[in-house]
Amino acid sequence: MKKISYYLILCVVLFGCKDNAQITDIIPNHDTFTIDSKAVNETRVITVWTPPKYKESTATFPVLYMPDGGIKEDFPHIANTLSKLIDSKSIPPIILVGIENTDRRKDLSGFSKIKADEDYCPLTDGAKNFRAFITDELFLEINKRYRTTAKKGIVGESLAGLFVVETLLLQPNAFDFYIAMDPSLWWNDMHLVKTATSRFQTFPDKDLKLWFAGSNAEDISVATNTFAELLKSSAAKHLNWKYSDEPNEAHNTIFRATKEKAFKWIMN
Repeated sequence: MKKISYYLILCVVLFGCKDNAQITDIIPNHDTFTIDSKAVNETRVITVWTPPKYKESTATFPVLYMPDGGIKEDFPHIANTLSKLIDSKSIPPIILVGIENTDRRKDLSGFSKIKADEDYCPLTDGAKNFRAFITDELFLEINKRYRTTAKKGIVGESLAGLFVVETLLLQPNAFDFYIAMDPSLWWNDMHLVKTATSRFQTFPDKDLKLWFAGSNAEDISVATNTFAELLKSSAAKHLNWKYSDEPNEAHNTIFRATKEKAFKWIMN
């Protein structure tokens, strides 16, 4: 019975079986364009939301990047949340860039030496190419099309949360702030967690922020709680971090339950 429960949790974590999908969010005004990417060898759909009065101003704005960011994915409810928080002056204005999925399992997972992981994601380190697409191609296109500052962040849930944490540890200079809801840090026998301390020792002298949350999903919470304990003793000097332990939230509720406090903490 325990093994069955484990596989059901993995299904939710990796394949995005969310109750969130049952919630209909109003689709805000947005721009959509495509990029022919050399890094992933595909055409990618990009959706962009700009903050209120963007068109009437000449100001520049930071940018929040979001995997799982298609119109039928997490883009609408995150854009609406940002709009609400900006209107109430809870956070400063920011541009949201959503990256629509083609194969999220390939894009968002790094290499794994655990053969059983192949049942859920390819063991090809597709995250490496997807990260190159964002940093080498998408950044340039967004900066060309929109009035941006140098400050940028990334937000992701579940497998996208794994990608967020992996990016922080492998390429910390890529973003200024990182938000990960219930990241799938169990991937590859918790390799990211186990190697984090050594990676922190070579972190850049750059102020970075990390906010992450953990639900009551048993296999995920073991990894997120372990990562939080590790950060207490060995986080990089310039990494300002916060862990939101959410034992009353399930994997499929944690994004909506914690997004507002995550944005308020990370952007102020």
